[in-house]
Amino acid sequence: MGMIEQFKLLKKYDFKLLPYGVAGTESRAIEIAEKMGYPVAMKIISDKIEHKTDVGGVKIGIRNHVGVRLAYKEIIESAHHHRITGVLIQKMARKGVELIVGGKKDPQFGHMVVLGLGGIYVEVFRDVTARICPVGKRDVEEMICELKAHPLITGTRGKKSIDINTLEKLVVNVSRFMQKEDILELDLNPVVFDEHGCDIVDVRFRKA
Repeated sequence: MGMIEQFKLLKKYDFKLLPYGVAGTESRAIEIAEKMGYPVAMKIISDKIEHKTDVGGVKIGIRNHVGVRLAYKEIIESAHHHRITGVLIQKMARKGVELIVGGKKDPQFGHMVVLGLGGIYVEVFRDVTARICPVGKRDVEEMICELKAHPLITGTRGKKSIDINTLEKLVVNVSRFMQKEDILELDLNPVVFDEHGCDIVDVRFRKA
């Protein structure tokens, strides 16, 4: 299942994805970005490239049509050894706390949901916690408390708490989605939270 098909399935389950469009030419990329509003991010669409950043396939913080044109050329050039299906144009996410919400299907325990510190810190700090599905609001409250990074979530040193209600709904929805669609692996990473809500920046999942 390709990236766009994954996006469509997630939208069916009411996951709030950032506005996006797919371009096959520079002019189409500019058209999408102008309509969406700057700043935007651009990402290569290819089932053959797992870590898009490593090959120069991701450009962020693009603020005008000149930037879009340059980014499009650089992305296409970076992928000349790979088969690609287009370039994703996506609204830039809000600033805030980056979390990972995901899960996997364990051979012994079945579907499990994972919550932790996300973004570039996933592999560095490995600050995650998990629960067996189905997961409810009380489970999410406990998961938040178990994280070493929970002060970033609940607020510390004058900083406001992120939108806990939205986080709880997202984790519960992930639990439901994984069981309904029999998902083997799922990563929503990063999901950027502030006190008003969240933006799901990147998605990866695999069905049974």
